[in-house]
Formats: sequence, structure tokens, C-alpha cells
Amino acid sequence: MHFLDQAKIYLKSGGGGPGAVSFRREKYLQYGGPDGGNGGHGGNVVMVAVAGLNTLIDFRYTQHFKAPRGGHGMGKDRTGKSAEDLVIEVPVGTQVLDEEREEVLADFTEVGQRVVLIEGGMGGRGNASYKTSTNRAPRQHQPGLPGEELWVWLRLKLMADVGLVGLPNAGKSTFINQVSNAQAKVGDYAFTTLVPKLGVVSHHDREFVIADIPGLIAGAAEGVGIGDRFLGHIERCRVLIHLVDISVQDPVEAMHVVERELEAYGGGLEDKPMLYVLNKVDLADAALAADYAAELEKAGASKVFPISGATGEGVKALLDAVLEYLPARTATETTGAAEENEEDAAGWSPLD
Repeated sequence: MHFLDQAKIYLKSGGGGPGAVSFRREKYLQYGGPDGGNGGHGGNVVMVAVAGLNTLIDFRYTQHFKAPRGGHGMGKDRTGKSAEDLVIEVPVGTQVLDEEREEVLADFTEVGQRVVLIEGGMGGRGNASYKTSTNRAPRQHQPGLPGEELWVWLRLKLMADVGLVGLPNAGKSTFINQVSNAQAKVGDYAFTTLVPKLGVVSHHDREFVIADIPGLIAGAAEGVGIGDRFLGHIERCRVLIHLVDISVQDPVEAMHVVERELEAYGGGLEDKPMLYVLNKVDLADAALAADYAAELEKAGASKVFPISGATGEGVKALLDAVLEYLPARTATETTGAAEENEEDAAGWSPLD
């Protein structure tokens, strides 16, 4: 599946149906009169966040969305049928911005969240509604209000608990493949990862989502390399994991390069909790890894975790630290775990 995190689309709500001009014509009725009904309400344009989507690729092929208009009013005081809403499904994490990208119109952060972006037009009045004691045979009616139209930008920010940052070739793809169900591309060249990847990590009966984004290089905030456009996907993360490659010439400078780019981007990334990781320790001896870890801590890093994404060395301790930044287990998870433990206990016998 292709990844797309930005799209511009056109929205138009349905116009209201026109009211009817009609007069009652029935045999054996001595007096007639106006009986034109009102028009139906136009359809609203509604967006709803659904599970199972993590890209805006569908909006590359369909950019125009128009809700149906309301039905015409009819004789015998019959009101026109109101049009159904046009429902547009978007991934969780989608933001809707105005055409100038200055105002956030909607932010979808939960599955099932529903927002009416533009409302349909009201139906027009039929001539029956104009009847008065002095105007017994009105012929005026309303055509119905037109629908609204709007160009908007959709911007996707993936919903993940943990984000991976680092220079290209720092081992982020290898790490996410090691700890999650992701199948990120791994190669011995820079920018192996071109689009964000998500993976689900299971650790100590807990599950959380981890996001891998393309590597940052000096000047990414000005568009160098792939730039910093994908940093928006880790703005919602609770904690960041900063991977530093032990095999680079200067690990301390590598750490500072990424930190400077996060600060230049803004979005609160520079203030998020950060776990510093010295990766690929399988390529060096323990003494050198300890020296580099000490240098990183002296340069401003908090506790440094020496790991090997390829072999899994040190990964467990890192994931234990990640859990400290995640919310406590929900009541549902706790109940489910307790029930599983009870079933296991009930199934065991000393005679087994």
C-alpha cells in the first residue's frame, strides 16, 4: 500500500430542495386552497475516523465530494425527502485544515469520532406555508438554500506511543523489526526508510505502537535530504527513542545533529521524554561501548541504553524503560489478564 499523509480535497454540501406551488383540486370539495409542501434538507458533509486505515492514498484518486440535495416539495402538503449525509472515512490521526493551512477545522484522535464539516442547505418553503387570512391563494415559494463548498487539506499524523529518531543508517528499521511485527526495509545505505512505518510491540503482557520515520540529517529543517515533513508523525508520541550508531566517527555529534533538527522543527518534540540508545554494540567491544555511553551522558544525554537491534542484546531493558512512560493498564486489560490467570490456575492440578 502506498503511503500518503497529505491531500487537498473539495467538499460541497447538498442544497435544500425547493418548495412546491400547488393548489388542492379534489372532487366534491367545495373549497380548494394551497397545499404545496416544503423542500427537503440537503445532505451534510461528515467525516468519521475509522480503524484499519493509516494512509490518505484514497484521496489521491478522489478529490471531489458532493453531498446530495434535498427532495422537491410536492402537493398535498408533502415535504420533500431530506438527503442522506455524505460520510467520508479518514484514518485516526487525521487533521482537517483550511485551504491556507492556517486553521485546524477538525482533529480526529479516536476511532468513531464524527464531525460535521459543512451543513446542507435548508429546504425551501412551499406555498401552503404562506397562507394567511388575507392571502388565501399564495403563489410564492422558496427555492431552497444552496449548499456550502470548501477546499480543505487533510494532514495525517500517525497515532503511535513511541517514536524512533536518529541519523540515516542508525539501525531504526532493524530495531523496529526486532521488537514488533513490522517488516521495514533494511539496507546498508542511507535513507532505506522513505516513509513512516508502524509496528505493534508486545512486552510484559502490554502492547504499544511504535513509529519509525526516515532519518534526519543536518539541515533537514531547511529541506535537506528527505527533510522534516515526517516529524509530524511523532508529535503525538509519549516518548521518543533516539538511536545513535556506535560505528559513526563521532557519536556525540551525531546525537547533537538530531537534537538540533528536532528543536528547529518545534511542535514540542524537543520537550518530549527521550530515551538515548547506543545501537549496534555487537560491532564493538564492551569497553568501547561503555566509553561511548559515558561520552553521550556527559554531552547531555540522560541514561544511555547500549543495545544491538540485530541480536536483541539490551533490548529488554530498553522496553522496560519505555513502559514507564505509557499509561497504566486499563481496567479491561487488567480484568482480561486476571481472567487468563484464573483459567490457567483452574486448569493446573498437582496430579498433572
